Amino acid sequence: MRQAGARSQRVAVVIPAKDEVDRIAATVRAARAIPHVDLVLVVDDGSEDDTQHAARAAGAVVVRHSVNRGKASAMETGASVVAMRDVEGVAPRLLLFLDADLGETAVATAPLVPPVLEGRADCAIAVLPPQPGAGGRGIVTGLARRSIARATGWNPTQPLSGQRCMTRAAFEAASPLSRGWGVETGMTIDLLVAGLTVQEVPCDLRHRPSRNDLSGQLHRGAQYRDVALAVNTRRVRGVKVPSPRRGDNPTNQRPGRPYRAWAPATGS
Repeated sequence: MRQAGARSQRVAVVIPAKDEVDRIAATVRAARAIPHVDLVLVVDDGSEDDTQHAARAAGAVVVRHSVNRGKASAMETGASVVAMRDVEGVAPRLLLFLDADLGETAVATAPLVPPVLEGRADCAIAVLPPQPGAGGRGIVTGLARRSIARATGWNPTQPLSGQRCMTRAAFEAASPLSRGWGVETGMTIDLLVAGLTVQEVPCDLRHRPSRNDLSGQLHRGAQYRDVALAVNTRRVRGVKVPSPRRGDNPTNQRPGRPYRAWAPATGS
């Protein structure tokens, strides 16, 4: 049913942004060139620079938090504003969440749209190539990957990727979102436990890497804290797919292949 209306399906790009005046205009312009996109919404999350003005001048609709509330709150604000702009009787827009620092490479997230548009996945997640200058050692990524695997059986390539296209129903299934930098890990677990399908898609993107200086180490420390909090909150609540009920074989997982955590129900 979704595939039949794919040509007319609309997509809203939601870009949380904090002090991104140098890159936001290029990101917005590139996002507007993605097929099916008819709305680019920037949520200025308490910026102290001219991010909101640069985004608006580049053609984005801009909403602003007067104080910094964090990425998850900006995503929720963006999704709410998109819902208000959806038209009754017309399929809700797909939501394409992008980081503000992608610049002109943001257009390369276009491959995330078709798997969701055509109904092959409820959420498509970008897999980025190695980023020049990145200084991390994979500790946070490893924590997120292991935690998702323990809860759902899925071993994602890039569990922290913030470039995600999803249906409105998928976003609601993952709400409320985990706070801080745990949003992607928590969202992935919640989507798979809810019985939805996710798919990683290679995308040729470039963003500002976290370096191995003091600020980079502090950033990764905050990431680790927030991912651990998102994971432990779900572990205490028993949010997981029971091992006997898990479906797709982990050895068959790879970018480009949809993954559904639950095995198909067997008739009696």
